[in-house]
Amino acid sequence: MSKPSKNGSIVLNTDDETIGKRLARLRKERGLTQTQLATKVGIGQKLISDYEIEKLRLHSTMIRRIAIALDVTTDTILGFNKLKSIDLKPSLRIWKRLKKIEQLPLSKQKRLLASIDDTLRANNLLP
Repeated sequence: MSKPSKNGSIVLNTDDETIGKRLARLRKERGLTQTQLATKVGIGQKLISDYEIEKLRLHSTMIRRIAIALDVTTDTILGFNKLKSIDLKPSLRIWKRLKKIEQLPLSKQKRLLASIDDTLRANNLLP
């Protein structure tokens, strides 16, 4: 995301996806047309098009309005939060098990977590 440089200023890690491209991608991922998004935001379709092709720059109020319409964070639109598209909520079945694991003594929790880590590593899901 960002990190301090040697002189203390912030250096942003950027990717190739511009805000306009990101906006278009997020809109399409939600199955919305420019017209549908514009209606949700309360603006004209031409403005959405101009934001996506970066003919116009988004201002903070519009970023917030679009974030609400797309059900994402403003950080997602700005490119700071790449995890918003990923559902990080465990299933109910896993959640119930996690709650039970928390009730175990700490030594048994550690053994169980070590076993889980071993299984994940064996399946190349952990380094």
